[in-house]
Amino acid sequence: MRNTASSPALLKFYASPIGKKLLTGLTGLGLAFFVTVHMVGNLLMFVSHEAYNTYAYYLERWILLLWLVETMLAVTFLVHAIAGIQIFWRRRWARPEGYAVYASRGEPSLQSISSRTMIVTGSVLLTFLIIHLVNFKFGTYYLTAVQGEPSRDLARLVIEKFQRPVYAFSYTGVMVLLGVHLRHGLWSALQSLGLLTKAVRWSIYGLSLVLGLAIALGFVVLPLAIYFQLLT
Repeated sequence: MRNTASSPALLKFYASPIGKKLLTGLTGLGLAFFVTVHMVGNLLMFVSHEAYNTYAYYLERWILLLWLVETMLAVTFLVHAIAGIQIFWRRRWARPEGYAVYASRGEPSLQSISSRTMIVTGSVLLTFLIIHLVNFKFGTYYLTAVQGEPSRDLARLVIEKFQRPVYAFSYTGVMVLLGVHLRHGLWSALQSLGLLTKAVRWSIYGLSLVLGLAIALGFVVLPLAIYFQLLT
């Protein structure tokens, strides 16, 4: 017999502020892992076009696994975005006029520009994701050969896009915002999951800044290298 008692409990958990923060934390860490892997894949362009196309070729061959991963990513992103928006609006309703000055009680404040602009950077990233999918996943399908088999020449498409100043510099700007988003998001996710203690709090706070900068830098080097013809 179907157990329906768990459904209201899950909905009640999601409706609570703690439940939403835990979900944004877990989904945020999952998405951070994905963008890191994606960044490393992008850097294969610096090895060779063939290395990059081979990477894309093997991803496309794992049809079922790729479909499952993409579905999980889509669900994770939607949950993260919806829960984040709901947290933002709940705070706005609770404090419609905001504070004139940000402060903390008893210890140095960890408020920063990144923490106060999460809804803005998140909205920009959502818009960018749609544009990015249209331009790359569903963009022009150039043909090449990988290991003697027809395959998509994704490297050619990447070069073509980043030779255009509008796309190269808008992509760079959005990746900077991604770093800003991750700078607070990584630390906040671990805090929401109760994994931070006073002994490591500031160390993790600093580490999130380093990781955010590193991931942003890992993404922006490719479009800038292509645009300034350091990579052709």
